[in-house]
Amino acid sequence: MTQQTGYIVGKVEFRPGDGALMRIPQGPVDIETNRLEATLSWVDGETHGAAAMPLTDFKRYVTKGAIALP
Repeated sequence: MTQQTGYIVGKVEFRPGDGALMRIPQGPVDIETNRLEATLSWVDGETHGAAAMPLTDFKRYVTKGAIALP
């Protein structure tokens, strides 16, 4: 498992369970990746959020510049 900090700088969405797509707010995120998925966690005001997504989706967001890594 790899841990790092990144920044949401564009439109990044995830689907919680079977629900509708939700947007991750712009700003810093903590990222944990393994060989299958990436888990992003963030703080937005008093709200803490977390989202897991397939690693292929995470890499696509990084490639298109919606998630910036140091």
